[in-house]
Amino acid sequence: MHWYLIHTKPRQEKHALENLERQGYECYLPLYPTERLCRRRLTVTDSPLFPRYLFIRLGQESSDKSWNPLRSTRGVSQLVRFGQHPAQVDDALIALLKSREQQSEPERVFNQGDPVQIVDGPFADIEAIYQIPDGERRALVLIEILSKPVSLRVDLASLRKAG
Repeated sequence: MHWYLIHTKPRQEKHALENLERQGYECYLPLYPTERLCRRRLTVTDSPLFPRYLFIRLGQESSDKSWNPLRSTRGVSQLVRFGQHPAQVDDALIALLKSREQQSEPERVFNQGDPVQIVDGPFADIEAIYQIPDGERRALVLIEILSKPVSLRVDLASLRKAG
């Protein structure tokens, strides 16, 4: 039994994983937590570490599960190949990914010191420096008024990364 790489359809990694596991295949989809702004609130969701890819464990013996159903599984695009041979992945890499996955912190939308732009409200189009989150829906930013830094609480949905 070896690990192989499957290429999935766009944003169908979790569906492909679910459908393959339902058929009895051993699969692994490395995920990492990310913060997202959803309905004006910060939420933590799991995103694929390798978008459009997941790992599957397959054997080449006649007693092992057939490889034929892979192509017709919903969410699966194809088995990744190099020429005629499927791309085999080292077991040590899978073990490393699994150990790192459990240790990861959420990737933040905004980090302290990031330049941001306020996009609506009375301070629209003003650049600010992100300081800290202030609850689920608000943040504390620094803006410059009359050559002095001033703290301001704004709605998270009204901030965008400056750049």
